[in-house]
Amino acid sequence: MMRRGHYPRWAGRGEALTALSGRDVSDEDLMQQLAAGRQEALGPLYSRYASRIFSLAAQSLDRATAEEITQEVFLAVWRKAGTFAPDRGTFQGWLFQIAHYRILNELRRRSRRPQLEEDPDGLRLEQSPDPMPGPDEVVASEAQRLEVREALEALPHAQRQAVELAFLEGLTHEQVSTTLRVPLGTTKTRIRSGLQKLRAGLAPAVAALVLVAAGLVAAVGIHNEGAARARDARALALLTSSETVAIRLRAAPGVSPETHAVYRGQTGATIAVLTLERFQPAPAGETYQAWIRHGETWTSLGTVRPDAGGAARLIVEGSQVTPLPDAVEITREPARGSPSPHGPVVVSGQEHTPNAQYR
Repeated sequence: MMRRGHYPRWAGRGEALTALSGRDVSDEDLMQQLAAGRQEALGPLYSRYASRIFSLAAQSLDRATAEEITQEVFLAVWRKAGTFAPDRGTFQGWLFQIAHYRILNELRRRSRRPQLEEDPDGLRLEQSPDPMPGPDEVVASEAQRLEVREALEALPHAQRQAVELAFLEGLTHEQVSTTLRVPLGTTKTRIRSGLQKLRAGLAPAVAALVLVAAGLVAAVGIHNEGAARARDARALALLTSSETVAIRLRAAPGVSPETHAVYRGQTGATIAVLTLERFQPAPAGETYQAWIRHGETWTSLGTVRPDAGGAARLIVEGSQVTPLPDAVEITREPARGSPSPHGPVVVSGQEHTPNAQYR
């Protein structure tokens, strides 16, 4: 069902984009715009320097790795735009310092890799221990798993939930906090208390295994970080594409005019990026929730919490963003989120605006 016919157009759009559209825009000005939330400023920087970063990396690394490093460098520029200080040096110097560090780090990592020794007759292989467990080891392992499971089930419900999400599902403490809808401090306390009770209730050998499992969370975190980096790379490709469309969201009546957001997507793409700027902290018990509309249907993009400066970035993947939306808005909803937009509109917009073209 349609709701709220008010979707204000972005005033002064042409003037805002003109300032960044010429050849005379300096790298430092583009970085200032990027740090202020103008994600489209990343495009010209990428166009100016991506090939040079790739060439530098390709001098000592293979092509595929050089491409990865180029992507990593511009991901760093995107993420750390606010840390660039023009008074400490030029953008070009800062950028190539990041590139040199990434290249050297990769070379060091490769130098630490174990070298494979040739074994054409399989002699070393025959002398290696069999990695497969024997029947007695399998039985012991099953018994240990059963003991851990029984110990988990003996935990209080809240602690068991937190421990299982952290160690069986591989979620970070922050993700467990979001999933359970409890404060981060409470989440950490539940996990710590749950582990202490597990160790106290298990045989020493099995308790040691639990500690090892806790250590493995770091490895899971590395895997999750890799997935996040891959997602950010797809978002970077979207932001630097000339076919990307920007929908600018303007403050609703009664909201500070400085509050704004930009939704960027592309027809046929399964990823979109929504950036928020100058948002006030949500009132107690409420959160900001983003929505897109296709026809008369509203779809939630999720809740978002701006940082202390009022900024936030929401990367959304899925078929729901493949067709460009007719409208986008951000509302204030209950802290747990809402299945449909009911709260007051904070920002909204519906005009499709191609990214400014930079050279």
